[in-house]
Amino acid sequence: MTAPVVMLERPAEGVALIRINRPESRNSINLEVRKLIVQYLTELGDDSATRSIVLTGNDKSFAAGGDIKELAGAGSIDIMLRGTHKLSRAIAACPKPMIAAVNGFALGGGCELAMTCDIIIAGESARFGQPEVKIGVIPGSGGTQRLIRAVGKYKAMKICLTGDSFSAREAFEMGLVSELAPDAEVEKRAVEMAQQIAALPPLAVQQIKEVMLAGLDASLDAALRLETKASEVLFSSRDQKEGMQAFIEKRKARWEGK
Repeated sequence: MTAPVVMLERPAEGVALIRINRPESRNSINLEVRKLIVQYLTELGDDSATRSIVLTGNDKSFAAGGDIKELAGAGSIDIMLRGTHKLSRAIAACPKPMIAAVNGFALGGGCELAMTCDIIIAGESARFGQPEVKIGVIPGSGGTQRLIRAVGKYKAMKICLTGDSFSAREAFEMGLVSELAPDAEVEKRAVEMAQQIAALPPLAVQQIKEVMLAGLDASLDAALRLETKASEVLFSSRDQKEGMQAFIEKRKARWEGK
């Protein structure tokens, strides 16, 4: 693998896997990496054969933060023109369910990248953190906002204000990580879960993701209205008819995504 980001062959039916591949820098995220991730996710988001996505690094590091060498001499206009915030939003906007498979370090931009995913599976030895304050900046790709929504004000404040890293176990206990796995089995487990999701009716899966994210910052009343409308719309799908008929007939459903 020679490209900074490589979309591997599908590890399972309906599943695509994107791997960050910069081992010489612990998979630090430069602008090229971000753009390639956006490119792949845009393609996969429009691909009906792809029903879930795994994002990962290697056994040593998911992503150890932004590429400081690329950023050290930049001015505020340079940073604005890089458009990193737009790329982060584009990653988070992928309509397909995304699973981060995290081994090793997920620090700074790496932690932020993991938080753009819908599910995080972490190896028992993984380390998370937002250490930006230690080099005179703040998390700038969603870290302050996604983290506080994931773990609450007091945990998030401690993490961002001290810059200290924390274990995968701590991340799991505070609700940042969905599931822990032995280090050697993280990617395998992520692919298994992605395959499980890919085998489910795609319209319902995508509506669940869309409604949950859209309702996250809405009032409960508004969020419930979104849920109701999405539920009503799915009753016009062939998959709903097939799913309920298959349940009645005690057979496996055949999903069309229609």
